[in-house]
Amino acid sequence: MSKFRIEKDSMGELEVPSQALWSAQTQRAVNNFPISGLVLSRNAIRSIGLLKAALAYGNKKLGHLDEKFADAIIDASLEIANGQHDKEFPVDIFQTGSGTSSNMNANEVIANIASAKLGEKVHPNDHVNMGQSSNDVIPTVIHITATLLVVESLIPSLKHLHQTIDAKSIELKDDVKTGRTHLMDAMPVTFGQELSGWAQQIQANINRIEESIPRISAIALGGTAVGTGINADPKLTNYVNEWLSGQTQIKFTQSENLFEGLSSVDSIVELSGKFKNLAVSLMKIANDLRWMNSGPLAGLGEIELPALQPGSSIMPGKVNPVIPEATAMVSAQVIGNDAAITIAGQSGNFQLNVMLPLVLHNIDESALILSNVSMALADKAIAGFKVNTESINKALNKNPILVTALNAVIGYDKGAQIAKKAYQEKRPILEVALEETELEERELIKLLDPMKLTKGGIS
Repeated sequence: MSKFRIEKDSMGELEVPSQALWSAQTQRAVNNFPISGLVLSRNAIRSIGLLKAALAYGNKKLGHLDEKFADAIIDASLEIANGQHDKEFPVDIFQTGSGTSSNMNANEVIANIASAKLGEKVHPNDHVNMGQSSNDVIPTVIHITATLLVVESLIPSLKHLHQTIDAKSIELKDDVKTGRTHLMDAMPVTFGQELSGWAQQIQANINRIEESIPRISAIALGGTAVGTGINADPKLTNYVNEWLSGQTQIKFTQSENLFEGLSSVDSIVELSGKFKNLAVSLMKIANDLRWMNSGPLAGLGEIELPALQPGSSIMPGKVNPVIPEATAMVSAQVIGNDAAITIAGQSGNFQLNVMLPLVLHNIDESALILSNVSMALADKAIAGFKVNTESINKALNKNPILVTALNAVIGYDKGAQIAKKAYQEKRPILEVALEETELEERELIKLLDPMKLTKGGIS
């Protein structure tokens, strides 16, 4: 059997791998864009399969597409949505800015699968692409992909992370440690208080991202080539949204202005900015964990993260904070993705944005890796870390900054003198305060009680 077959399109004939389900236009894109090896993700392929099925359903309901063709296209599209043909999407992300190559890739694969099911020719343009343009299909795929990832993956992952941090905060509400500002010893806090700050960061990010859902679930389908809706039934999008909402249990609507929906990706730029905000929060939490876990002998040594794997190929017994490190790397990647999406968002020239595949790839990747790393951070770092009470108390008792609690009694200058002496002589602040003031030990113990000092106010 020959390794290739001959396919043709409006530009002529070319060879296509004999077993491939795609046709000529896909092959031209494969030949034209051997750039990165990055192709549509599973999430994006799922979205385009769902969309093509919804469109066939809509065109059938409206009487524009024969029932037998529509049903064959729906069946083929659902196979694609369910992951049965991912290898049939070989087109590089760095391609034509409209994503036409990926749209035609889907049209050709669906047409060939549907033709085999039906026993007669299903046309990729006339049937599968009926009432559509790449210029409204790809923006719609971006929005469907982002919405599904946010609702099905990211928000549940963040809620789990928030619940895990909150539970750990309650568990450690009475564990006092040295607070730090500028990485220097400061007044004491409890672990519960420290973690409550992390929990609030995550909750605020959940709120921000959820606020974006109505805008990212509004799709530009129906605008076709330039926003006017040429060759599309005005009722088609209503049927598409009805079908999509039924399949996903997520409410999809039509963009308020189709010209805006085709020429800009503003709502995705907004969402990406919120992903960046989340990345900043995760980086902060990850670095706090790394510092607290540092040592175990020559660092802070406040906590012990779960030991997940050997940390060195040369130093036996070394264990590293791998989950916080992975979290920090995800954060860096998401911040970089946001920069690319920001630039892409500026590339809406007249009636079309021409960096759509890049936007799709980056928003997809950011949502996916943020979802996955949030689960890992919750389950493999925060839930299981242990507090090194002995190490914490040793540092806490010698913390000269505790003298701050005496300001109202002995004044700032006297407090500074005591703090310096305690630090220089490496002695507990209580001992030095007993020598340098006329306060009784009982009163000093009360004033310098670390747990009491975590309550704030005047001692």
